[in-house]
Amino acid sequence: MAANVLNSPQAIKMSVFVVRAFVKLREQLLDQKELEQRLINIENILLAHDGSIRELYEKIRPLLIPTMKPKRKITRFSLTPVPFRSQRKASPIWQEETFREIGGG
Repeated sequence: MAANVLNSPQAIKMSVFVVRAFVKLREQLLDQKELEQRLINIENILLAHDGSIRELYEKIRPLLIPTMKPKRKITRFSLTPVPFRSQRKASPIWQEETFREIGGG
């Protein structure tokens, strides 16, 4: 370029410098396109993961919410005392079965 018009060593150096600058500029543009493509791929992957995480959260959320326990009926206590087991009378049928098991007839 400048070396074509001017025939000096300084013009040749400047011409080589300009060509190298354009080569570097082209390489950076290609790298930028590659980076842009990689960023688009990463974004698509993240969006897919985001959807998967959202679905997983929607499925897990009902399990995290505490369930309401049904209200228990209040049992009423009677005022008459209930005898202990040792104080209760055994039924005659139970006594007979126990007697047979022991071997009494």
